[in-house]
Amino acid sequence: MPESSLLHELVSFAAERDPDAPALGYGAAQRSYGELQHEVQRLAQGLVALRLARGERVAIYLEKRIETVSASFAICAAGGVLVPLNPLLKPEQSGYILNDCQVRILITSPERLLLLAPVLAQCPDLRCVVLTGSTTAAAMAPGLPAALATVAWDEVLGGGSAAQPHRVIDTDIAAILYTSGSTGRPKGVVLSHRNMVAGAKSVASYLENHAGDTLLAALPLSFDAGFSQLTTAFHVGARVVLLNYLMPRDVVKALAAERVTGLTAVPPLYIQLTQLAWPESINQHLRYFANTGGRMPRETLGQLRQRVPAARPFLMYGLTEAFRSTYLPPEQVDRRPDSIGKAIPNAEILVLREDGSLCDDDEPGELVHRGALVGQGYWGDAEKTAERYKLLPAGIGGRQAGLQLPEYAVFSGDNVRRDSEGFLYFIGRRDEMMKTSGYRVSPTEVEEVLYASQFVGECVAFGVDHPALGQAIQVIATPPAGAQALDVAAVLAECKQRMPTYMVPAGVEPAEGPLPRNPNGKIDRKLLATDWLARHGH
Repeated sequence: MPESSLLHELVSFAAERDPDAPALGYGAAQRSYGELQHEVQRLAQGLVALRLARGERVAIYLEKRIETVSASFAICAAGGVLVPLNPLLKPEQSGYILNDCQVRILITSPERLLLLAPVLAQCPDLRCVVLTGSTTAAAMAPGLPAALATVAWDEVLGGGSAAQPHRVIDTDIAAILYTSGSTGRPKGVVLSHRNMVAGAKSVASYLENHAGDTLLAALPLSFDAGFSQLTTAFHVGARVVLLNYLMPRDVVKALAAERVTGLTAVPPLYIQLTQLAWPESINQHLRYFANTGGRMPRETLGQLRQRVPAARPFLMYGLTEAFRSTYLPPEQVDRRPDSIGKAIPNAEILVLREDGSLCDDDEPGELVHRGALVGQGYWGDAEKTAERYKLLPAGIGGRQAGLQLPEYAVFSGDNVRRDSEGFLYFIGRRDEMMKTSGYRVSPTEVEEVLYASQFVGECVAFGVDHPALGQAIQVIATPPAGAQALDVAAVLAECKQRMPTYMVPAGVEPAEGPLPRNPNGKIDRKLLATDWLARHGH
């Protein structure tokens, strides 16, 4: 049986091995691998019939459901590029992404189209919307461009039987995953088929995934770690249960009801889960639980192990630019619970000084990732790509000095140290990115929304350590011109209206203007954060 080299082959090859094996569960809806492959193939042909050219971008703005999964793999099978939008994003943020990578086709639901309609007029490259429900809802969407075609999902499934998908090779782009950037705008991380398939094979190997596994997809599929639940499962022919949970209790219920064998989540969710009672039956089938998106608190790890002592804990570190970098083997958790482990299979992790040379044992340096999982840069952003993706110096790690063609590695921006046994320990970020509820959030992304509200004069956002969130977002702001005082309630209400929940500040502190500047004339974020911490006893 051939090995997958293209993203959509993870589904087709699994279907060849065992077409009747269960692939997806979503409530009462189920799909075998044969059924999923048939839907992927028909949808791919339908997308080509919609004049999708090779390499054109197709966005999905849906919650987790069967159509989200089949569309994700069909886009790649057609020769297009998948752009998954986080369903928590507000219309303005989704509109920015649609514009940034010139999305041609949008797949969404009638309800979500009503939300997006006001921003689609500013998306000139978008020419077609595929709706998972009735297209009559499009007529009710105020502001929807008249020239924008709307097509029903079933029509696409049945409309391209003669269409031939475009030729694709493994170095072609498979997906663009958007992550917040230090400029305040999301950055599109470009991933090839090779990147995503190599990642699936690597993770499945150390998690020892197999066809008998059932994985719970609790994370958003727009996350690399969330989408990984699909790719690792499909690589081995396992089953995935899709869950859009409202309360943490929903996750516990799903673990028990679906007899889940593998769970991957972020620390804030695990913290919430440990505050609940778990049915003893979960311990009989949960084979492992894996952490990503930030450091797992020791207390939380201990409580999880008490609830499911038979499950093996995998502590992981990764970044979207290289998918996954390290993991700590379960047998090392008791010896070194603060470690992020060693490189995953088929990756090399280096700790480098500023001059590009290798650090000594226990010497802090920047974590640098090389290998097949290194992404293709940021879409349309040469400056940010040059900051993160850099040429690896000759003679460093496995790169031999005699090689003439260049090799790019991901310079993570994270400070780490490596002990004498080769285990890595996270020290801190080099930039100002905030990590809250498993999301990377740029301070200026928060500030832009505050400025757009016109409820503030000047503002600054920064992260503060928080036991449940990882970091809580704090804001210091001055009143707008002409106002005597800052209306904190109005500011927070506007944030809740315009931001995803994870981005809403935990607190807004009024200040008199102007805010202090650094020598370059910029607002001194570091000084303000330091002063705030001192005032609040942190």
